[in-house]
Amino acid sequence: MLKVFFCKGKKCISYHRKDSRILFITPVSSDEESFLDDEVKRIGEGMNIPFTLVSFHIDDWNDELSPWKAPAVFGKEEFGDGARRTLEFIENDLIPYVKADTDLGEDIPVILGGYSLAGLFSLWSMYESDSFYGVMAASPSVWFDGWTEYARSHRPNAKTVYLSLGKSEEKTRNKVMARVGDNIRTQYDLLKSAGINCTLEWNEGGHFSDPAGRCAKGFLFTAKNC
Repeated sequence: MLKVFFCKGKKCISYHRKDSRILFITPVSSDEESFLDDEVKRIGEGMNIPFTLVSFHIDDWNDELSPWKAPAVFGKEEFGDGARRTLEFIENDLIPYVKADTDLGEDIPVILGGYSLAGLFSLWSMYESDSFYGVMAASPSVWFDGWTEYARSHRPNAKTVYLSLGKSEEKTRNKVMARVGDNIRTQYDLLKSAGINCTLEWNEGGHFSDPAGRCAKGFLFTAKNC
């Protein structure tokens, strides 16, 4: 794995392969090498074409991945509205940098994906941008305040979307987060009605069960449908 530090915003970028026909981008909360190594290993086992997975560091998930301000759901930390800045970083800095550094063609499919709040950010980005051929949202935080209303009133730009959720995630005692099951069903229906190639996969376990494996499955689906 090759690591470089991208000076603007001091985002840590990690490459896994350079001979790429598909470019995956995923935000991570820290430089989780074991998680990323496991994820890319599983993707490689299921892929028959080259790919590059690019991760970048997120300092504050509740701000940098949140599309708008919202009250705290657990603890006391409220959500900010920094998703716009993160999306601009991906579009204006990260994608051009990676394409130039790895000699990737301009027509390479770009897939944005993430887990939990990063999954919600990925979904929001496909409504706000046409830069992503596919979106992978594993256990996305679609319980987020105002999300379903937003999704109903905006049209997605991605062509392929992967959704997943743990079967027990909607069984939480937290009333806000318990909306995740109904909301992801609604999200799936909205995408299908918009003509998007979309799947919703239900996994065994809760929110923290095998996130690397869930992300790998999602990236494989989106890649195979490019």
